[in-house]
Amino acid sequence: MQVLSRGQSEEVRSGSRLIFGTLYPAYYSYKAVKSKDIKEYVKWMMYWIIFALFTTAETFTDIFLCWFPFYYELKIAFVAWLLSPYTKGSSLLYRKFVHPTLSSKEKEIDDCLVQAKDRSYDALVHFGKRGLNVAATAAVMAASKGQGALSERLRSFSMQDLTTIRGDGAPAPSGPPPPGPGRASSKHGQPKMSRSASESASSSGTA
Repeated sequence: MQVLSRGQSEEVRSGSRLIFGTLYPAYYSYKAVKSKDIKEYVKWMMYWIIFALFTTAETFTDIFLCWFPFYYELKIAFVAWLLSPYTKGSSLLYRKFVHPTLSSKEKEIDDCLVQAKDRSYDALVHFGKRGLNVAATAAVMAASKGQGALSERLRSFSMQDLTTIRGDGAPAPSGPPPPGPGRASSKHGQPKMSRSASESASSSGTA
């Protein structure tokens, strides 16, 4: 015979509780609503109220009483006791304890719910306004940073354009022009002219 591990046994218990504690009552609640049977409708409404309270209490008892022997088995037995048409556990608990308590504390509970609703609405509006302010501030900062980066980029482009224009339209150097072939020929022809002039002067003196 195979023995289930602790994790497997917990899965089996949770699955059985899911079937007997929620799916089975949900189906019969559907049948009660469909048939419009007031008696069945009231019976299953009382069960769901008790089951909601049991689930809320279970959140705390699972923390402090999980070490108790047969704790999970006792929870399954309690759900079966609530569902059984012979014991009518949910109807018994509702009529003996839940209904008198809720009837005596109904006004206080309603006032607390109204105050909680108003506070939650005010808190929602407050946090909504803060969220909008933060989003608007972030958008303004992002826009200012983007505008500054754009202006810097345009400035760098304009400086590059100015340097390019200055390089293209630079004036010619003001120094003496380089010697050309005509000027070189004039320099070479000047001694020849002075030599011919001296020869003509000497010839006129002998005559």
